[in-house]
Amino acid sequence: MSKQLDGIHALVTGANGGIGLAVVEAYLEDGAKCTASDIGLVASDGLLNLQKKYPNSLYYQPANIVINSEIQSLVDEANNAFGSIDVLFNNAGIFDMAPILESDEEMYQKLFDVNVKGMFFTMQAVLQSMLDSGKREGSIINISSQAGRRGESLVSHYCASKAAVISYTQSAALAMAPHGIRVNSISPGVIDTPMWEHVDGLFARYENLELGEKKKAVGKAVPLGRMGLPQDMTGAAVFLASKHSAYITAQTINVDGGNVMS
Repeated sequence: MSKQLDGIHALVTGANGGIGLAVVEAYLEDGAKCTASDIGLVASDGLLNLQKKYPNSLYYQPANIVINSEIQSLVDEANNAFGSIDVLFNNAGIFDMAPILESDEEMYQKLFDVNVKGMFFTMQAVLQSMLDSGKREGSIINISSQAGRRGESLVSHYCASKAAVISYTQSAALAMAPHGIRVNSISPGVIDTPMWEHVDGLFARYENLELGEKKKAVGKAVPLGRMGLPQDMTGAAVFLASKHSAYITAQTINVDGGNVMS
């Protein structure tokens, strides 16, 4: 039986763990070939296990997406590995937070370098590669956040960086529509990844909470009653990569258990 991503080559950034790793696995299971990338020089244990299961369908290429030359090398190596890229799952991102009067330039620069600059120039490089290959179809999937839908007093820079992802998604979608390339975004809610240990610790510090208290509270506050799992993101990721979403572009899909209604 054919799978809905047969013949697709997907590039996934931020792939060593969390949402990125879950999406790589889902793409491989649905028939895609994947170039996985992260800042680490070597693939994570999770990716190495997937390479054993799919030895001819998964390639790892490290890249620091803050450096444009590394982005271009990533795209070139991906094209060499499995041919022209059909799908970009533009997932790499970082988190930090502080009260508004303590949010300094260093934090701002760090978050915007990865979450905005890195996201944009990775998207740009893949789009150029798609056009150079003569494609009349393709899918870019940028990762925003529910934080990009609203401001939060302790999370100003991160919220703004993820709002920028939504805006760039819309602009790129309009620019690429004449070429048949779709650009959409996924907006996750609170997702139980290893990064949440860091997030929980920051909330404990700034809200005078016990460790684990914030994580428990945000899970209970979700209308569906729990934090999301990385695997909860894969349905939307596969859908937007497939022909089933051929008439969808410039959209940001909330996958957040009902936290945001739009």
